[in-house]
Amino acid sequence: MSWQAWFTLALVAVAVYVLARDRLPPAPVILGATVTLLIVGIISPEQAFAGFSNPAPITVGALFVVARAVEVTGALEAVVGRLMGKSEKGPLQLARIVGPTAFASAFLNNTPLVAMSAPEVAEWADRRGLPASRYLIPLSYAAILGGVITVLGTSTNLVVSGLLVEAGFEPIALFEITKVGLPLAAAGCLVIVALAGRLLPDRQGAREGFDQSVREFTVAMRVLEGGPLDGSSLEEGGLRALQHVYCVQIDRGSQVIAPVAPTEVLRGGDELTFVGKVDTVVDLQRQRGLTSSEVHHAERLGGADRAFFECVVGDQSSLVGRTLKEVEFRATYQAAVLAIHRAGHRIDAKLGDVRLRTGDTLLLLADRGFRSRYRESGDFLLIAGLGQAPAPPSRKAPLVGAIVFGVVVLAGVGLVPILEAALGAAILLVAVGALSLTEARRSVDIDVLIVIAAAFGLSAAVTESGLADALAGSLLAVFAPFGAIGALVGVLLATMALTEVLTNNAAAVLLFPIAMSTAAAVGADPRPFAIMVLLGASLSFLTPIGYQTNLMVYGLGGYRFGDYARLGLPLNLVVFTLALLLVPQLWPL
Repeated sequence: MSWQAWFTLALVAVAVYVLARDRLPPAPVILGATVTLLIVGIISPEQAFAGFSNPAPITVGALFVVARAVEVTGALEAVVGRLMGKSEKGPLQLARIVGPTAFASAFLNNTPLVAMSAPEVAEWADRRGLPASRYLIPLSYAAILGGVITVLGTSTNLVVSGLLVEAGFEPIALFEITKVGLPLAAAGCLVIVALAGRLLPDRQGAREGFDQSVREFTVAMRVLEGGPLDGSSLEEGGLRALQHVYCVQIDRGSQVIAPVAPTEVLRGGDELTFVGKVDTVVDLQRQRGLTSSEVHHAERLGGADRAFFECVVGDQSSLVGRTLKEVEFRATYQAAVLAIHRAGHRIDAKLGDVRLRTGDTLLLLADRGFRSRYRESGDFLLIAGLGQAPAPPSRKAPLVGAIVFGVVVLAGVGLVPILEAALGAAILLVAVGALSLTEARRSVDIDVLIVIAAAFGLSAAVTESGLADALAGSLLAVFAPFGAIGALVGVLLATMALTEVLTNNAAAVLLFPIAMSTAAAVGADPRPFAIMVLLGASLSFLTPIGYQTNLMVYGLGGYRFGDYARLGLPLNLVVFTLALLLVPQLWPL
């Protein structure tokens, strides 16, 4: 290999390591790698930034706006509510969840779809005394399966389509992958319905342990009238320097103060609610001027202006690797964390000193506007209200549904390209008032678009440096005895393996040039190889980190890392087998 190929290989290896270890968010890693390749002269400026003019990231951005309008107006919530309102249990109830989810995911990005549906499913299970862990992984897997029914289902489909265009081929039509995606989704949903109840364990999620968390992590104390704390601020009274707990709320007659500023002046009779590791409350018991309060219930923390929320820390969150104290969580988010759940367990430690990880679920108390303020911040994959009735669908919900249907019809029959249809829908949704300009702007995940656009340069470097040909040769050395079908197997296996440790878009971009070189080496049509990359990168079932929807339900269901493979392994085997049977028949080699 040339030095360019070795340099590109080393850079890709570093990028894969950093992404797999969650050292940095994907956007700066992919963009940094592309810029480095530009600086050393392996790719030209045109190649480095070709992705920023490619239809793929622009289409994905427009579809973010469409999905956001569906979420804001509640266009799907009524349907989800009716589905979950029935009392069936077992396979029949699972079928009522996974079937419609897979269908909806064919036309809406599956990440916001799961964000809308997961809290409803968890709340439904909680009301009936059922473990949410029986239903949330199936929900995520059904959304993933539905994402390969049409090109609109996931951004990865659009990325592969954009890479094909960049390579000089026709883009993937809206329903082109339906002939393989629909059988895969149907078979996968049947596997979920048949096996989920047997293979998935009963876990206690953050929501199910909510009341216990609040009882065990809160203690109420009263300020003595005329005592040393009466008239002093929280900080002056030494209540900011406690070792195990912190003050989250002050009840002062009809007035409730939350969160509490360090400068808040205490008054005799104030009831202070402390949160933290309160099984050892020596600090509070020794505090002069405080006495224990008889009132100690979770409902005292809630109120007309405050609510409980369940938040999942995302892989691109600025909270990852930092403690609540370091980020000054209460001051930054105007919210108090009551408990942290990780991998099926509540963390029994001083909360302010816990270093947060991707997938951690925070139970917190905040004002009712918390979700609307931080839903698009990027720090949380999901923010769900606890014990809150869902808002009724907006009067504009039918109009939003009609616009989405119009996009599908126009793009499906070929009257309007997918890019123009998505952009037109986004503009129309803002024009009719379904979204404000601010909401539309916030709905677009810029980091995802940067990853997609910058990754095109990385893909070009893998091709231009000769690395794709070298890796394709290594792949063929293993699978050559099996001919073109063997090469197809190798591409699918490599993509499925890589997407379990990287983002699905990054896996697709890195494997695409290798797949193209492999197809050329065996003299086969490159299109079925591109379809295999699409399927392998989109269908991730073995780990919670392979796909965002898997991570979103990780804490909600109280899952452990290995729980995903229990159902994911048989699902992967079915998908792998069907893909190898169908793709060569539908796209002849």
